[in-house]
Amino acid sequence: MNPSSLSKLPLLLKPFLLSLFLSIFFLVFLATQCPLLRLKTALQTASNPPSSGASGLHIRGGYTSYNAYIERQLNKTLNPKLRKIWTTRDWDRKVKVFSRVFQSLKHRKLIFNESKALSIGARVGQEVAAMKVVGVSDAVGIDLVPYPPLVMKGDFHAQPFKNQTFDFEFSNVFDHALYPWNFVGEIERTLKSGGVCVLHVAVRRQTDKFSANDLYSVQPLLELFKESELLEVRKVDAFGLDTEVVFRKKKIKDF
Repeated sequence: MNPSSLSKLPLLLKPFLLSLFLSIFFLVFLATQCPLLRLKTALQTASNPPSSGASGLHIRGGYTSYNAYIERQLNKTLNPKLRKIWTTRDWDRKVKVFSRVFQSLKHRKLIFNESKALSIGARVGQEVAAMKVVGVSDAVGIDLVPYPPLVMKGDFHAQPFKNQTFDFEFSNVFDHALYPWNFVGEIERTLKSGGVCVLHVAVRRQTDKFSANDLYSVQPLLELFKESELLEVRKVDAFGLDTEVVFRKKKIKDF
């Protein structure tokens, strides 16, 4: 509608049309800012398979809802055969390997006996047990299914902890995150200023059928950890995962 046509309208109609125009503009603006819309857009972007120069993070599709994703993860976590293996045949072997991992981190002064530590996606808690073996007594794990006293119930997309709770966080289930930005955001939220996060990931190859994303380079992690600095990237051999990535949350300056 041009200014000349607007001037010909009845006096009482002009404010109504102006108000309607402004309301439509405001609603369109709100829609573009809606978290769900942003999340959908980000998910669609991340779902494109990586190519030369493209993002190195691929989100797997096939989930009709977040509940469907959780149900699929529970199919693995609650599998009685797997849980028996994790708590019997695999227990000593995994605790031994993770103990070496955490002992190495202690030597590099990334975790200490007095650290308050979290293992994310801990299943039955081998990582937590290994932390205690090397002297980190204040350690706990979270998983969709609790395994007391080592593992409490928790969704790594929305950790059940207050801000700045932990000095150290470890996870080898980044590939199981449907929303990696939430996964990392919760780590940075619950890490103390100067706290350390260690991820074991598989790079450039797909992991198991329960994974929700595939990582083709370390670069996406650098982009996701917005409040942290990269300390180390090392090769590891840890139950099918080949890369250790270490971040430290930036310290808040006192003014």
